[in-house]
Amino acid sequence: MRMRSGALFWGGTLIVIGILLTLDNLGILSVNLWRIIWPLVLIALGLWILWGVLIGRPSFEEEVSIPLEHAARARVRVNHGAGRLRVDSSAGAGELVMGTFGGGLDHQVRQEEDTLKLTMRVPAGVFPSLAFPWMWGPGHALDWSFGLSSEIPLSLDFETGAGEARIDLTDLYVTDLRLQTGASATDLTLPANAGYTRVKIGAGAASVNIRVPSGVAARIRASGALAEIKVDRNRFPREGGVYQSSDYDTAPNKADVDVDTGVGSITIS
Repeated sequence: MRMRSGALFWGGTLIVIGILLTLDNLGILSVNLWRIIWPLVLIALGLWILWGVLIGRPSFEEEVSIPLEHAARARVRVNHGAGRLRVDSSAGAGELVMGTFGGGLDHQVRQEEDTLKLTMRVPAGVFPSLAFPWMWGPGHALDWSFGLSSEIPLSLDFETGAGEARIDLTDLYVTDLRLQTGASATDLTLPANAGYTRVKIGAGAASVNIRVPSGVAARIRASGALAEIKVDRNRFPREGGVYQSSDYDTAPNKADVDVDTGVGSITIS
């Protein structure tokens, strides 16, 4: 049904274009249709994609629970494409990950000594189907919403594409965080009681909003070729090329943040 609705949408679009061209060839219309057809196609394509991202739901959802397996720490890598990503600390007791994955989840787990290593990605068969415009709209959003364990130290590595991400690490014990994102909007809240957290963020044409919880000190290095960078200088005064809390050296909870972006905006507060 979802593929059928997409095919109907694009089939109808092609019919309209064909009718306009026929009227032009018959001399009924006197405008240069080729100058407006491609912009109209791009507008229709954009509207269809936005409808899928904002309104659509995945063709199926998979509920997944991944146990801690008595690990003392974990390294989690998340590869997520287009769609919405929601991450928080809602995993249950004894679980490393618990949540719902639109489009399904392909994951690999292995344990090395006391460390559990987990890789999460979109199933291989999903992205080829997105190569066709009628598969980009409603019913094919890759919406992931999952919780991570607050019981053990975590090293996190996120790679996200086009879409929206809301990552709330407030109650998690995150020692290392790496985020690489493309054309997206990302809202990130850093841990509140993790001791020392190292954060490295690389962004393309993106909007990234970083929240540092009250009581957490930070040292921030931010650069961007064509990006707008806003840092709360009341909390993080600038000294040279670094923004740093006055109590950074002695604070029990602190974050060392390195942000590099291309075109977009970075806000840190």
